[in-house]
Amino acid sequence: MNTSLYPDIRPANPNFASGPCSKRPGWSPAALENAFVGRSHRSKPGKERIQEVISRAREILGVPDDYRMGIVPASDTGAVEMALWSLLGARGVDMLAWESFGEGWVTDVIKQLKPADVRVLKADYGRLPDLSEVDFSRDVVFTWNGTTSGVRVPNGDWIPAQHDGLVITDATSAAFAMELPWDKLDVVTYSWQKVLGGEGQHGILVLSPAAVERLETFTPDRPIPKIFRMTKAGKLIEGIFQGSTINTPSMLAVEDALDGLKWAASVGGLPGLIGRSEGNLAAITAWVEQTPWVDFLAADPATRSCTSVCLTVVDPSLDADGQAAAAKGIAALLAEEGVAFDIGAYRDAPAGLRVWTGGTVETSDVEALLPWLDWAFAQAKEKI
Repeated sequence: MNTSLYPDIRPANPNFASGPCSKRPGWSPAALENAFVGRSHRSKPGKERIQEVISRAREILGVPDDYRMGIVPASDTGAVEMALWSLLGARGVDMLAWESFGEGWVTDVIKQLKPADVRVLKADYGRLPDLSEVDFSRDVVFTWNGTTSGVRVPNGDWIPAQHDGLVITDATSAAFAMELPWDKLDVVTYSWQKVLGGEGQHGILVLSPAAVERLETFTPDRPIPKIFRMTKAGKLIEGIFQGSTINTPSMLAVEDALDGLKWAASVGGLPGLIGRSEGNLAAITAWVEQTPWVDFLAADPATRSCTSVCLTVVDPSLDADGQAAAAKGIAALLAEEGVAFDIGAYRDAPAGLRVWTGGTVETSDVEALLPWLDWAFAQAKEKI
């Protein structure tokens, strides 16, 4: 094996997976020692602990006071499904998809919910659909950041402040790392396991007043599972958004979310978290610009994610199969070396690498990883 490029510095934290994501710097299980376990989550102190998570998140994210925030089952997926099952069907819907999770929402809507009027705007991995074609007189559903393609919407300028339909966004790898224009969004979902590095299973659902009005005035022509129901007798079940969760939450996960939120505040809140993520992306960008064998999957620099950075092997001396084999070889080698875990592309995405660069990841660890990518590529290429 050629070891001439063997780096002498390793990332202090080799966890670069895109979900569950790296814990915040310095985390240990001791952070959970005050978890409210062995007691009812419906007790007064239990509700207070849950409500503290919502309040702290609201403050950091800048969620308007008249928007409801609730902890719901089944991570971000559960939050999105609750919104789709409960809200869609009142008017036509535009579905945007440019990676696997967006494709999943399209499949659910078309094959399961089957509303009468659905329009799908799609783009290949690495690109966005034409956002100018979106019709905001209809409901609009999209992922803010394509976790499996490394492509995000550049901003919210394409969304009009006044719109007749609801704007529904899956923001699970964008919340706490990107600016979200709350005044233009009606439903926002995310989970703790992404940018906060929290434990999985719980999602967050954020509803605008317009979304609440839809819930209270529209009855879908489909059965709504109990786990998705947010209204009773035509009125919003306010308790869901005041600490009374639909089902039993893990109070260990709640405590971990609190720990992540306190850490987020300590690094400057949302501006600090965005700065950390963008700094990580900048480090990779500088390396890509001087490294001929690799490029971003995202074609437009303005749409490159600062959390789920997706890279592709482009060495012209290798054919497509060779490039794919090199990418797999890099991921395997770095896992064996204990340098970077879980950086292979998502199973449905084009062959390549995916490096999580959210705010819990230190830029020094990203910078330490880059020479190892060069080394692993050299080793993998020798075997092709």
